[in-house]
Amino acid sequence: MVGPLRVETKRVMTRAPGLDAAAPYVSRLSARSALFTEFHILIEHEHTALSSAEYRALVVTGNKLSRSSASARAKLWKELKARYRLDAADPLFGAFWVEWQRCASEDERGLTAYLLFALNDRLVVDLGTELLFLLLRRAPAEFRVGDVSAFIERAKVTHPEVQSWSEETRIAVARKYSASIRDFGLAKGAVHKTTVRPALYGSPVRLLVRALRLTGIAPLGIVRSPTFRLLGINETEVIDALGELNRTGALRFRMQGDVVELDLKEGR
Repeated sequence: MVGPLRVETKRVMTRAPGLDAAAPYVSRLSARSALFTEFHILIEHEHTALSSAEYRALVVTGNKLSRSSASARAKLWKELKARYRLDAADPLFGAFWVEWQRCASEDERGLTAYLLFALNDRLVVDLGTELLFLLLRRAPAEFRVGDVSAFIERAKVTHPEVQSWSEETRIAVARKYSASIRDFGLAKGAVHKTTVRPALYGSPVRLLVRALRLTGIAPLGIVRSPTFRLLGINETEVIDALGELNRTGALRFRMQGDVVELDLKEGR
């Protein structure tokens, strides 16, 4: 089993809860899955990132997501905001928006949205880097809700806040997480799911680099970061992956010894 993810951050600079080793696990998935379809609809025809108030107005007042009552719209907005931040002034959402606009396919969009969703949730990062990563590497591999439940049960040791969750909550989180990774394109199947190893895309990799920069991590630390496991890339492959994206013009990367040059602008 791959050991726990540890990313050294400066606490005061952390902008992504998923990269904060001290961030608690939250059970927001017990109520709803990632709501990726709703998130996609909400932002797909916008040419610029909006303020939180403007996104809220689209959901609650404008009923862009077609909910039958004001209370249902308000609840949906609250859940979307908690998962995706949805505010142009938010540094992590701003970084996501730049990369969302650069996506060339729906598969790339799904993976980029998954990165935002994970980086905003420490539990999703740990599940992605410690459990899902191993199954992505063996794809197609069976993905079982029971394995997610067992992971959460074991987490009581390092995340005592989980001890207050009921068994029903833990099972609900496991089921909604399982449904979410399917929605993002990392698994397929309705009842019995199998993993799908993601292709190498520029936007999710650049988003991850941007997020790591927001935590204050230097370029050398970025290329050594285990968080690339979220994309099915282990630590020994990061340099090769960045080199391939450099070759295709998705970013600019050069490394000589411990000196790293990493520019997220397109073009060789």
